[in-house]
Amino acid sequence: MLVNQLSVFMENKEGRLEQVLETLAEGNININSLSLAEATDYGMLRMMVSDPEAGEAALKEKGFMARLTPVLAVDVADEVGQLQIVLTKIKQAGINIEYVYSMKAGGDGATIIIRTSDLEKTEEVLKA
Repeated sequence: MLVNQLSVFMENKEGRLEQVLETLAEGNININSLSLAEATDYGMLRMMVSDPEAGEAALKEKGFMARLTPVLAVDVADEVGQLQIVLTKIKQAGINIEYVYSMKAGGDGATIIIRTSDLEKTEEVLKA
């Protein structure tokens, strides 16, 4: 399923992540999953949140570089090898995987968040 991820480009300095989290909490926006990748001076925070549009607006209001990024949320069984099966199908279709992270869903499953070079084709491949 195609969903919006909240992406935040921020300086890699003490307290910056806390400011992002505080801003979202003030807006009553729940974080379901996050991934933080850092470089020397900057980091990229990617999050699945309860209200991506409101999160983007709140962060921009506080001066953060935030945007919505389309990604795929794929539900899988919480069993050994399930991620590999999904990623192999994408690879066999000749689609480049840009990044992946996961979030635990309720019940017996998990959800993986995938960004690829062709989201529509990826969705078709995984539905087949």
